[in-house]
Order: sequence, then structure tokens, then C-alpha cells
Amino acid sequence: MYGDTRVLRGLARAMRDQAADIRQEADRLAARAERVHWSGLAADAMRRRSHDRAAALRRTASLHEDAAEALDRHAAEVDRLEELIAAVERRVRALVAGARDRLAALRHDLLDGVRHVLPDPVDEMLDRFVPPPRGSKEWLEVDLPGLP
Repeated sequence: MYGDTRVLRGLARAMRDQAADIRQEADRLAARAERVHWSGLAADAMRRRSHDRAAALRRTASLHEDAAEALDRHAAEVDRLEELIAAVERRVRALVAGARDRLAALRHDLLDGVRHVLPDPVDEMLDRFVPPPRGSKEWLEVDLPGLP
């Protein structure tokens, strides 16, 4: 399906040019056959044969035109499908990027929420602290975060 559509269209133009050349050759052949100053059964047979060959050349030119049209249609379809593929790709990439952004925000919010729900480790340590008796010199040995 893929292909460089400029190349395909260039081939179509070349086929049309070739068709025109073949038609001109058919016209020259038919004209030359008519200009021959010769008469008789052999001359008539040669003219018929030349006209048959010219008709065959014209059919060949028409087939070249048909091939050029097919190449142009194919190039147009390739362009259409490539545009469709690009549109689908853009849409899917946007959807994926959006989903990734939403998931990242959710993870961030979830972690922030967990941080608010989970106790602070310092608070947990302070909760486990067993204080010395009131007025005891052991208070001078207490080592807790936030104390000098």
C-alpha cells in the first residue's frame, strides 16, 4: 500500500506521455501507408495491415492511459490512507499522553494523600517516648529531634 505518491504520479505522467507518443506513431504509420504510391492487391493488403497495426497501437495507448488512471487512483488512495493513519496516530497518541498525565497526577495526589494519612515518623517516635520521672537528671540525657 505504501509508496511515494509523487513517484506514483510521475509514473502516471510518464505512462500518459508514452500513450501520446504511441498514438502519434499510430497516426504516422497510417498516414505513411496512405501516402504510398502503389496500387494493387499487395498495396491494399499493406494498407489494411498498417491500419490494423495502427489500431493495435491505439489500443495499447488506451491501455497506457488506463494504467495511468489506475496509478493516480492508487496514489490518491495511498494519500487518503496515510492521512487516516496519521489522524488515528495523533488521536491515539493524545489519548495515551492524556492517560499518562492523569495517572501521574493520580499517583502524585495519592502519595500526597498517603503522606497526610500516614503518621509522621517523628510523631511515631515521640509517641513511643517514655519520659523520665519529673525533675530527674535523666532529662539531660534525652536525645530527641528538634532538641539542641
